Amino acid sequence: MSIGLLLCSNVFMTFAWYAHLKELNNKPWIVAAIVSWGIALFEYMLQVPANRVGYSVLSVGQLKIIQEVITLSIFVPFSVLYLREPLKLDYLWAGFCLLGAVYFMFREKF
Repeated sequence: MSIGLLLCSNVFMTFAWYAHLKELNNKPWIVAAIVSWGIALFEYMLQVPANRVGYSVLSVGQLKIIQEVITLSIFVPFSVLYLREPLKLDYLWAGFCLLGAVYFMFREKF
């Protein structure tokens, strides 16, 4: 349940943080900030319960690493498909680094 909520919250977060670069780039930054805050409200409505549920079985560090893996998993397709950024090999290397972080945060459970 926690991971599902984090996935959904991250979709909102990614749009809140980056969609304005495409959709509101001709508007003043304050307009983009207000729209982003509105989107982020939905992100927090999912993220806060996700972390509360997750914290009952995971440490804060484990929750954070899971969030970072989810962030990269959502961000890469978003940047390539929505923002039309080129797909770079650096995303793969960043993913490998995150896998290392996952290992170190969860190695007691392995």
